[in-house]
Amino acid sequence: MVIGIAETPERRRESLEDLVVVDVDVHLHEIPAEMAKYCAMPWRKSLEFQATIPERYLDSPGLSPGQDGLWAPFPGGHDATRTVRTARQMVEELREISVDIGILFPDHLLKMALLPQVDYAVALMHAYNAWMVDQWCSREQTLKGCIVACPQDPLAAAKEIEHYAKDPGIVGVYLPTAAVAPLWGHRLYDPIYQAAQDADLPVLFHSVATIHPNFPHNTHGFETEMGQHTVGHAFSIIANLVDVVTTGVMVRFPRLRIAFTEAGLSWVPFIMHRLDKEYLERRREVPYLTQRPSRYVRQFYFATQPVEEPENPQDLVDIIRLYGGEDTTLFASDWPHHDFDHPRKVYQLPFRPEVRRKIMGENALHFFQIDAQGKRLNI
Repeated sequence: MVIGIAETPERRRESLEDLVVVDVDVHLHEIPAEMAKYCAMPWRKSLEFQATIPERYLDSPGLSPGQDGLWAPFPGGHDATRTVRTARQMVEELREISVDIGILFPDHLLKMALLPQVDYAVALMHAYNAWMVDQWCSREQTLKGCIVACPQDPLAAAKEIEHYAKDPGIVGVYLPTAAVAPLWGHRLYDPIYQAAQDADLPVLFHSVATIHPNFPHNTHGFETEMGQHTVGHAFSIIANLVDVVTTGVMVRFPRLRIAFTEAGLSWVPFIMHRLDKEYLERRREVPYLTQRPSRYVRQFYFATQPVEEPENPQDLVDIIRLYGGEDTTLFASDWPHHDFDHPRKVYQLPFRPEVRRKIMGENALHFFQIDAQGKRLNI
C-alpha cells in the first residue's frame, strides 16, 4: 500500500526510523526438542517424539491441530520454513523492518484451546513459558513475552501468572481464542483475570484460523479457504469480546487491561453500535453494566494486523476515530507469518503526526507499562 501525503515546508515529516515502533504481535517458533527440557514427565516424552515428526506450517499433531490438508495447495503462501527460532534472529529481523520492541506470541500454541487433555495442556503451558523466558526474554531486553494461560485449567493458569508476575521479560498474558469453549466471559476464567489484574499484567486475546463445528467459528461450512480465513479470526474475536462485555468482566475486574489481536479493525465500530442497540432493549438482563457497552469497548485496545487496505486510506483513519482508537490502537505485524504487515503499511496512513506516533509505539508502551528500551515500569 503506497500513500502519498503532502508535507508542509515548515516541518519535515518524521520517518519511520524516527519513531519508537512497538510490534505487539510477533511469533517465535516452538521447538519441541528444546521445550521438552522444560516439560514434566510423561509429557516430555511426547515432545521428544514430536521432534522427530516432519514439520508443517502451523499443523503439527499435539501442538497445533490443523486442517491445512483440506485445501488444494498452490505455490507460494504458507511456508513452514518461514519461522524465527532464536531470540537473536528475531531481534535482527525486526530491526530490518524498523521495529524496536517485539511482543512475543507462540506459533503452534495459537491453537492450544483445541487440545482435549487437560494435564497435557497444563504441562505445555509450563514448558512453553519457562522456555520462552529462559531462551528468549532473558536474552534480549527488546523482546517481551506474553505467557500462555491455558483455558483448560484456569486455576493452574492463575498460578502461572502469579509465578511470572514480576519477571522483567513478561509484559502480558496470552489467552488462546480460536475454538475456545466456553467463551472467555465465563466466570470459570475469573481466576485468570484476577491474577492478571493483581499482577498488573494485561491480557491479550489472539485468534487464528481454525475449522471447528461450534460457533463462534462455524467455518466448517465454507467451500474455500478464502471464505474461511476472511471471517475466522474476526468471528472468534467478536464472539469473545461480546461475551466479555455482556458478562461483566470489566465490572468484576475494573483495573484489567485488555487487547484484541489479529482480527483487524474495521469491525469494531459496528460491534460497539450493535451492543448499544441490544443494551437499550435488554439492559434489565445485565443490571451489573453501569454504562453503555460501547463505553467498555472504548477501554479495550485493538491491534492493527491484518490491517485493512481500503481504496481510500482515509476510510481506515475514520474507522479508528469512530471507536476512539487514536489512544487504543496498537501496531502489529504478525512477523514472520506469510501474511505479515510491514510497519510502513500503517505508518503511511494519513494520520496526524501525534496519532501516528501513538499507534506505532506510544500506545503500546502505555498498555504494557514499559519504557522505550523495553524495561518494565511496574515492578
